[in-house]
Amino acid sequence: MASSLTKDSASPAAEKTFFGHPRGLATLFMTEMWERFSYYGMRALLVYYLVSGGADAATGSQGGGLAMTAATTTAIYSVYVSMVYLMAMPGGWFGDRVWGARKTVAIAGFVIMAGHLSLAIPGQAMFFVGLVLVAAGSGLLKANISTMVGHLYDGPDDPRRDGGFTLFYVGINLGAFVAPFIVGTVGKEHNWHLGFALAALGMGLGLTQFLLGTKNLSPKSSEVPNPLSPEERKAVLTKVVLVVLAIAVFYGAVVALGAYTLNWALVPLTLAGLLIPIAVLTRIKRDKDLSGAEQSKMTAYIWFFIAAAVFWMIYDQGGSTLSLFADDKTADTVFGLGFSATWYQSLNPLFVMALAPVFAWLWLWLSRKNQEPNTIVKFSMGLVLVGASFFVFIVPMGMATGDTKVSPMWLVSIYMIQTIGELCLSPVGLSVTTKMAPQKYASQMMGVWFLAVTAGDCTTSLLSIGGVDLNGTWVIGFQAAAAVLAGFAVYTYRKKVQGLMGDVH
Repeated sequence: MASSLTKDSASPAAEKTFFGHPRGLATLFMTEMWERFSYYGMRALLVYYLVSGGADAATGSQGGGLAMTAATTTAIYSVYVSMVYLMAMPGGWFGDRVWGARKTVAIAGFVIMAGHLSLAIPGQAMFFVGLVLVAAGSGLLKANISTMVGHLYDGPDDPRRDGGFTLFYVGINLGAFVAPFIVGTVGKEHNWHLGFALAALGMGLGLTQFLLGTKNLSPKSSEVPNPLSPEERKAVLTKVVLVVLAIAVFYGAVVALGAYTLNWALVPLTLAGLLIPIAVLTRIKRDKDLSGAEQSKMTAYIWFFIAAAVFWMIYDQGGSTLSLFADDKTADTVFGLGFSATWYQSLNPLFVMALAPVFAWLWLWLSRKNQEPNTIVKFSMGLVLVGASFFVFIVPMGMATGDTKVSPMWLVSIYMIQTIGELCLSPVGLSVTTKMAPQKYASQMMGVWFLAVTAGDCTTSLLSIGGVDLNGTWVIGFQAAAAVLAGFAVYTYRKKVQGLMGDVH
């Protein structure tokens, strides 16, 4: 990407730019690209490593995983993804009040790399240490690197700002697209821990790029916008120490009594992932400092939040339920050429890069004709589409009986439908979150939006822990119906929700 830096003759100093944007965007683009490479590469391996047992002499599969059941695997995967998004809120807090965005991202890079290196060490204990580190580091980085992109521009009215975020979004999807081909193939088909080590290498490259390019970033990125006072710092530290000690004592007692099982960790995390979003929304909704108009908007926002949680509950099973089906019940050859099941994880970023410009053009074209669907209708479309993808999923599930394996095109179709749904719901959700945020919580509401992902994934985890077979046809059908009905419910009550939204359209 360095070759894309060109001279901008229109600027007074004719300084180097990145496709006409501030040079610091190249630094953040490459950092995020490699971070996503590491994250999605490891994620492509996660469920397969968890379910893999001994090596299969007949197929030549490597084995050597943790030999867990599909239900436990889905629960762990869902909790892990939910924690990544849950950690975005404290990640933003660290950037705003403790380290500043630049230092927080640098520390996050080291934490993520340490997590992947932990995964590269065989053994269940190091595996879970690695998951915790990657989740914590990803939350720290996710919440701050987008803020740093915004710092590169002269406020919200800078005409280059939207284009800069679009380029940054390309970096995210480019890393996510490439990772399953490299990390996924090496890890699943050859050596799990070498695959995890490649993910660590990817994060190391991103961190190196970031540290070398910090001179091109805005000075604002080093500032702490609202630093903790000495008294606040002491109070926070005291609370953290007390909570850590309480957790250590509790789990120490459970282990000492010989009662510890994996559910002692999964159930509390799952419940926290469901209760924290409820608590956060309740606290904001009950805040007496909010005006009547802000209260009304928050009531409307809760509709969007619940709808988004339903969407992500299904969508994120692309890395668990669909992945397990891809490995067990889907043919692994096309035109006589074999491929790894991890490659399916490249479909979503590929479709995003291909279809996002199409949708951007489509909404603009419809807007000119005064026919663009409003936010509520787009949300409804997203829910109906993600539900439809699982209705489609029922068909190959019924075909894949015994040793019969279905065509890969079934999964390609399902991932494409889900991506179209994502493009209807996700960008609109980000936009409506910023528009409907109460002034008092303007900087926190993006973290609240991420909590919808946490709530959706924790619902999936809770179902798995409760013994529900998410790979069963009736469960897939139930989830599909729930999403479609939610979409129709949002559409049916669109006028009521629009009335609550006030001046937001």
